Amino acid sequence: MKILSGNSNRPLAEAIAACLNVPLTQASIRRFSDMEVFVEILENVRGEDVFVIQSTSYPANDNLMELLVTIDALRRGSARRITAVIPYFGYARQDRKTGPRTPISAKLVANLITTAGADRVLTMDLHAGQIQGFFDIPTDNLFGAPVFSKDILEKAEDDEKIVIVSPDVGGVVRARAMAKRLDADLAIIDKRREQAGVSEVMNIIGDVEGRRCILVDDIVDSAGTLCNAAEALIAAGASAVQAYTTHGVLSGGAVSRVASSPLESLVTTDSIQATEAMRVVHNIRQITIAPLLAEAIHRIAENESVSDLFD
Repeated sequence: MKILSGNSNRPLAEAIAACLNVPLTQASIRRFSDMEVFVEILENVRGEDVFVIQSTSYPANDNLMELLVTIDALRRGSARRITAVIPYFGYARQDRKTGPRTPISAKLVANLITTAGADRVLTMDLHAGQIQGFFDIPTDNLFGAPVFSKDILEKAEDDEKIVIVSPDVGGVVRARAMAKRLDADLAIIDKRREQAGVSEVMNIIGDVEGRRCILVDDIVDSAGTLCNAAEALIAAGASAVQAYTTHGVLSGGAVSRVASSPLESLVTTDSIQATEAMRVVHNIRQITIAPLLAEAIHRIAENESVSDLFD
């Protein structure tokens, strides 16, 4: 087995390699003066089972191109099997046509990864489950629920009443699965989105009064939805509001928005490397998914079941 890291999230790759007790493969990934990506693998990979760890987070296009060029370099270096480990799969929100003459970019990116030479994809909490079907190669989609539920149970008081909240109707399946795992009640926020990046809370479905509300989502980008939801829950009598999201994109003014919101804490995974702004804010913290990804990589390398991780 060989583990190779791109530049998008090297600390996560190093943590995964440490869990597997496998050193990172030496490679040079650099830019020409016009920002072209150049990749050179500095070790022999002929006949090896290689896992490339690269989130396609900001800058999304640069990191995606790094992934594609790295896969091509490994294919031309005669690697036996190439698995693209993409903790955060960018372009996942473009999974369907939202209007006339709009793209399905998630499918395009899936085609690019396959054409580059990947034999398999391992990713985490896809925005939409059907994206697995966009790939014509085996695709494993891991879930952050076990990591989150463990953290929630460790932080919760013994006699505290918890309710899991979906910040929109589209996330009900995810929130219901978390509620079932924790044996907690479920609430839903019904909101109307007037335009991209702007949300308006309309109604709360479920009993939240006097309870600790835990918002569960896959991606937090502008944080407008979560902050609006937190305000609505507090107004409805919630004792406290926390949020757990797998991918902390947190673009633009999202970090300051979270810092000044009623959210007691926003917990994300390290699928995207934390910025300095995130590290210094009092109510944002990251928990690692390195052991989960390492175990999945080990199971793939040994041809064992990955789905058993979540039974």
